[in-house]
Amino acid sequence: MGTPQTVLTTGANAPIGQTDELRVRVEWNAAPADLDVSCFMVGENGKVPSDDYFIFYNQDSSPGGQVRYERTGPSGVVFVIRTNELDAGLIAKCVFSATLDGAGTFADVTGCRIVAETGSGEILYEIREATQERSLVFMELYRHASGLKLRAIGRGFNGGLKPLAEAHGVEIEDEEAPAPPSTPKPPESAPAASSPAPSTAAAGLPAQPPAKPEPEPSRPLGKIDLLKRKVGISLEKKNIAHEKARVAVVFDASGSMTQLYKQGTVQRAFERILAVSAQMDDDGIMDVWFFASKMMRAPSVTEYQYENYVQKTYPGPSLKSKIGFGNNEPVVMEDVVRKYTEEDPDDRTPTYIIFFSDGGIYETKKISKLLIKHADKPIFWQFVGLGRANFGVLEQLDDLRGRIVDNADFFALDDLDSVSDEELYDRLLNEFPGWLKEVRSRGILKS
Repeated sequence: MGTPQTVLTTGANAPIGQTDELRVRVEWNAAPADLDVSCFMVGENGKVPSDDYFIFYNQDSSPGGQVRYERTGPSGVVFVIRTNELDAGLIAKCVFSATLDGAGTFADVTGCRIVAETGSGEILYEIREATQERSLVFMELYRHASGLKLRAIGRGFNGGLKPLAEAHGVEIEDEEAPAPPSTPKPPESAPAASSPAPSTAAAGLPAQPPAKPEPEPSRPLGKIDLLKRKVGISLEKKNIAHEKARVAVVFDASGSMTQLYKQGTVQRAFERILAVSAQMDDDGIMDVWFFASKMMRAPSVTEYQYENYVQKTYPGPSLKSKIGFGNNEPVVMEDVVRKYTEEDPDDRTPTYIIFFSDGGIYETKKISKLLIKHADKPIFWQFVGLGRANFGVLEQLDDLRGRIVDNADFFALDDLDSVSDEELYDRLLNEFPGWLKEVRSRGILKS
């Protein structure tokens, strides 16, 4: 019998089980240039503690040797991780990535895959969707309440090594531009200036720290940062500021939603919910679904990937859409439940689902049955209605009997864009705190 293998899709994860040493192989069949494969050992803030925790061909071991880099051939690299020696207070994740050292993009790379050898078998993630970026994050090893897990990321970075490294806290210097021709030469009698130290950027090395470190300038607050502050205020109001949850969003993508996609309303709603995830999600990554007659499990996303996410992932209903035009809430609800109860079960972390719909709901019996059947799971459903429409069973959730706990809430908004962030977050978090208390008291959510 062969080695047991788990195959991951983008956004999916798997536990590594009990193993003191994990081997993570990055392999490819052909590429237009060599791949510089690296591992960023980052803390809870997503940044490396220092450049010493950026592991690559020219820095092949972490300070304590917990992560080692080995080249296995012209088209392969392996990282050996001593998992039991990773300092939980210092390292929250190991992020595995690669940059093309030359012309071309990952759309030109074939057979690219990452294989993790665990104690119980292999975990495989293949890069199947061509990307025009020159750097790519393949996978991450991260801490979870149930133990270390691997997550398939598949996220690209335009511009190569520099944006990839800077996203993880490693500063890469630009090559110094040559002096303009009009620059006069110093008089020959003048003492020669000392030659500048060669830039480390050309070789893809971390920048050397200055002799006298200066305070790092604060990063300007971005759109998601500002929204996170407002989420934090709502969490404080609800007395759940320190709660962590797995946050996901589901978007209606039926034909009647066409204008909301074209006008950018769905993208703006996505950004507002992403701030909720960035503020309270257990690992800072939000899972995303779109649905119509069928459903689509989209790539998971962090707060640093929000720009044009909807346009790039699912721009809206069209004749060529693979998920149709109708309304079929049960098909996506079943997949959400499958992910959080079968693929990634966790009875110690609540799951908070924000579900957008513009109405036309007719699968009353199936939706009711799903909510009743899975009320004993630590999953809370927050339904949000868009516009004035028929929301069917969602408007009668308070009267839905047969559930061990009330696991869902609903409110409708005439115009999502006209609702302030403060009001939206207060309403989204209205019933979630009460549900948390009840599922804990009943043992559905473990302490």
